[in-house]
Amino acid sequence: MQNKADRLKGAKIPQTPILEQDLQRRLPPGQTLTESFPILHEGSVPEYDMNFWNLRIFGEVEEEQLFTFEDLQKLPVTRTVSDIHCVTRWSKFDTAWEGVKFADLMKVLKVKSEAKYVMIHADPDYETNVALKDLMDEDVLLAWNYDDQPITAKHGGPLRMVVPKFYFWKSAKWVRGIEFMKEDRRGFWEDHGFHNVADPFQEQRFSSDEYEMPEDEWKYCEAD
Repeated sequence: MQNKADRLKGAKIPQTPILEQDLQRRLPPGQTLTESFPILHEGSVPEYDMNFWNLRIFGEVEEEQLFTFEDLQKLPVTRTVSDIHCVTRWSKFDTAWEGVKFADLMKVLKVKSEAKYVMIHADPDYETNVALKDLMDEDVLLAWNYDDQPITAKHGGPLRMVVPKFYFWKSAKWVRGIEFMKEDRRGFWEDHGFHNVADPFQEQRFSSDEYEMPEDEWKYCEAD
């Protein structure tokens, strides 16, 4: 992952095609709209025996909890449609996800009032941080379906975060743990020069203005 982080820190800004006005408002600066779904991740796609899969809740909680996949699916199910934006400069509109809202999951957790931040832990050895208040948005899901089908392994199945308001690295694939924290702590990409917040409409790609994102990084990736 380190080599990729270094490689992504330098290139020219793309020329974004002109869209109709209503679509243009939805497209963050420096992004290119695509109908495909590029596949970007580091390392091998994990394989799971779902009989042993679980989601661990820990950190600033009154009680640690383990959820099986079946436990999660028994919670209220929500379907959302949202635009997603990858830091590698592609955006995809009207993506349909289904799962449990983070806000609904919170109703069955015993989170301490001191918890203000969350670290999402995912395979393989990945983590990304988000403020708890941002995860309470209505379109933030722990999702198991995409486009009315189970999320494929290469797109993060069986479970991935969907946090549409931020660049898509915050929407971690292969989620296995949720850690509640009193203070913020940087995740993998955040610790390698990426912006701590990651608002695409503010172009919060990197922590320093000396870096830029290659315009065509995503075009050479596999895509659905």
